Amino acid sequence: MNLWTVARRMDGMKPSALREILRITERPDVLSMAGGLPASEGFAVNELRAACEAVLCREPAAALQYGPSEGWAPLRAWVAAHLRARGARVDEGQVLITSGSQQALDLIGKVLIDPGAPVAVELPTYLGALQAFDLFEPTYQGVATDAHGPLPGALAELDPACRFLYLVPNFQNPTGRLMPHERREAVVAAARGRGLPLVEDDPYGELWCDAPPPVSLQALWPQGVMLLGSFSKTLAPGLRLGWLVAPPTLFQKLLVAKQAADLHSASFTQRVVHEVLSQGVLAQRLPALRQRYRGQRDAMHAALTRHLPPGCEWQLPAGGMFFWLRLPPGCDAQALLPAAVEAGIAFVPGAPFFVQAPDPRCLRLSFVTLSASQIDEGVRRLACILRG
Repeated sequence: MNLWTVARRMDGMKPSALREILRITERPDVLSMAGGLPASEGFAVNELRAACEAVLCREPAAALQYGPSEGWAPLRAWVAAHLRARGARVDEGQVLITSGSQQALDLIGKVLIDPGAPVAVELPTYLGALQAFDLFEPTYQGVATDAHGPLPGALAELDPACRFLYLVPNFQNPTGRLMPHERREAVVAAARGRGLPLVEDDPYGELWCDAPPPVSLQALWPQGVMLLGSFSKTLAPGLRLGWLVAPPTLFQKLLVAKQAADLHSASFTQRVVHEVLSQGVLAQRLPALRQRYRGQRDAMHAALTRHLPPGCEWQLPAGGMFFWLRLPPGCDAQALLPAAVEAGIAFVPGAPFFVQAPDPRCLRLSFVTLSASQIDEGVRRLACILRG
């Protein structure tokens, strides 16, 4: 007899396709281009160790005690000042510290999505956002895109009751594309005209290779945009710290949802991160991290050009961590994956990133965790599989 009755909402929940792929590619002989993991060589290990000691020496009781649900005030102030320096229009009272940006997505789902409510996303979009929103049973509407992001005219086709449009304008996961300033203005104008709020997710904005990205959507429409960010890609994902900037009219609802979820993000971790940030460690390390990622990006672009057969399509990303590859007609990335793993190469098939009309020819390649020689060998193996 089954004693446990599972909530109906779990009927449609599936394990993360990406996490399942990562599980089967843990063999040491597999060159994995599947995970969106930052390069561990970029972690500020010594600085974080020193910050832990400093925090415990200076304020051990406060660092190990419960804290405010909004987040530690000095860290909130740092986030607000950092965003203002990049053009955003925000004060620290709008900053909610979260347990990674994934929690921010979960809180947005709790506050804004009713079962059956329409939610708009790009085609394709970030898989982790879909997993966070799925629990609240929305009805997804896909927004057509091109190489520069969402097509502003496509917003006119959305249901007027749409709760929000979720976007990743800077080096998008999975496509790596960057939304130029003119497209941002056009998308914001179209959204404002329809009264459609925007959720702007920006985990990769600091990881530019060629030039800083344009100002955020939030800077163009502060009252209509929620802005999310994370320390996972710049400091370390194991810290599990992110942030959410919300208009004042919505902040209190998100705060209540945060209180119900975990009371507050870790007091000790917030202080450690602030200690590192206030010493300028992030500003000092980002140039080297960008240079490293630029070299790996260029190595992957060269390998794709050198090895892949005719009919493959991709764009050179201006930053971030990913290439979005479209295979020749007749190919199916999902069907190729078992042979790829057997050959010692892993990627993420593109179909799960679409809420409608998935393109089976697409796949995502991450370039930041492998050396230039490993990237070349991995792409060579992929090319061999494609050629049969």
